[in-house]
Amino acid sequence: MSLQYAITDRTPLPEIAKILASGVDLLQIREKHLPARALATLVRAVLQLPNPHGTRILVNDRTDVALACGAHGVHLRSGSIPPNLLRTIVPPDFRIGVSCHSIADLDAAAGADFAVLSPIFASPGKGEPLGLRYLAQAVHSTALPVLALGGVTHELAPVCLRLGAAGVAGIRLFQSSSPCPF
Repeated sequence: MSLQYAITDRTPLPEIAKILASGVDLLQIREKHLPARALATLVRAVLQLPNPHGTRILVNDRTDVALACGAHGVHLRSGSIPPNLLRTIVPPDFRIGVSCHSIADLDAAAGADFAVLSPIFASPGKGEPLGLRYLAQAVHSTALPVLALGGVTHELAPVCLRLGAAGVAGIRLFQSSSPCPF
């Protein structure tokens, strides 16, 4: 079974409710523009939304906000606190995801539950795409589940999965009206 990992980006609460209703496995609250208090207010509001499929809610790079609000985990930027160090101070069931942009980043992600590798395909503002060959190499270089991010479409998601990705992540991918075909 593949993981579906939706990411918010200035996403209104009603749209987040639709994403939760769609049955994604993980939802990252990635509202970098919000100060801590506003982010905490949003996270609490999301946690109050109907969540019929038990989607786990993660907060982007703010472990303090995630813990204070009772979120299910955190998603760390590449180069953030090492996941194995963070693991020593969070509850046992707290999920830790890590953004990775190279196999070296994957090697440094020890202690995380999963990694999101990007950009696999061309995506606005995300730099040169790594490509499918690199995705396949990365997936086979680690025991960590690797999700593909960056330019992934409904048509390209199955290709990433066939190459060994544990799932796919995206912003626009999960905001469309048609459900993901995997």
